[in-house]
Amino acid sequence: MSLHGKTMFISGASRGIGLAIAKRVAADGANVALMAKTAEPHPKLPGTIYTAAAEIESVGGQALPIVGDVRDSDAVEAAVAQAVERFGGIDICVNNASAINLGSVEDVAQKAFDLMNAIQVRGTYAVSRACIPHLKNSDNPHILTLSPPIRLESKWLRPTAYMMAKYGMSLCALGIAEEFRHLGIASNTLWPRTMVATAAVQNLLGGDEAMARSRKPEVYSDAAYAVLNQPAATYTGQSLLCEDVLVDVAGVTDLSSYDCVPGSELGVDLWVDSPNPPGYQQ
Repeated sequence: MSLHGKTMFISGASRGIGLAIAKRVAADGANVALMAKTAEPHPKLPGTIYTAAAEIESVGGQALPIVGDVRDSDAVEAAVAQAVERFGGIDICVNNASAINLGSVEDVAQKAFDLMNAIQVRGTYAVSRACIPHLKNSDNPHILTLSPPIRLESKWLRPTAYMMAKYGMSLCALGIAEEFRHLGIASNTLWPRTMVATAAVQNLLGGDEAMARSRKPEVYSDAAYAVLNQPAATYTGQSLLCEDVLVDVAGVTDLSSYDCVPGSELGVDLWVDSPNPPGYQQ
C-alpha cells in the first residue's frame, strides 16, 4: 500500500485526528492541502494550521495550509482550486472538520445548534462537492467522512443536536457513494469504537481520566490509511469502524498498542456497543 504522489484535501487538520491522518498519508510522500480556521495559537487547543503543515512536511509530505471556514462555500471552492493549482489535482477528500456540544435540547442554544450543523453537514457537503470534479480525474478517488454509523435504537438518538449533526455527515457521505458509484468514486464513513485521545476528550469528556481510557489518534489514522488504499470502485458506501478496518483489512492482530494506558478499561464511543470487533481476542 502506498499513497506516494497522491493529493489529499482535508478539512480541520490543525491538530488531533485530522493531523494524524494527514501525517500518515504524508509519510508515503503524499501532498496534503489542509483547510482550517486556526491561524493563531488557541489558549486551550494545541497547534495551528501552520504548525500542522510543518509536521506534515517533517515526515516527508508536501503541505499547503489554507486558512478558511468550511461553512463558507466560496472559500471552500477557492481552497480546492488553490490545491489543484499547486498539486495538479485531488485524489482524496477527507471531511474531518467538526464541532461538539453534548448538551440536551434545553441546553444547546440555536446558535450552537446552527454552528454544529453548519460545520458538520454544510461543511461536509461543500468540501465534497468542491472536490468531486477533480476526483473524477483520479485513478483511485476516495472521499472519507469522519462520522458514525447511523443507529436508530432509542439510546443513540441523543444528545439530539450533536446526533443530528454527525448523522447528517454520514447521510451526506452515503448519499454521495450512491450518486457517484458509477464513476468509481468511493465515499465511506469512519468512526472509532472507543474514545480517542484528543483535545475534545481532554476538555469536554473527563480530562486525564478520560484520556487514560482512550486509544491513540493513530487508531484512526492507520485505519484511514487502510481505507484510502482500497480499490475505490468496489470499496464504497460503507459505515466503517476503525478497529474493524485494522483487524479485517490491515491485518492487525493486537490492538493494545493503540491504548494510551496499557490494560486500561477503554471508554466506548457514542453509537458503538463494544471497544473491539466481534470475535477479536486480545
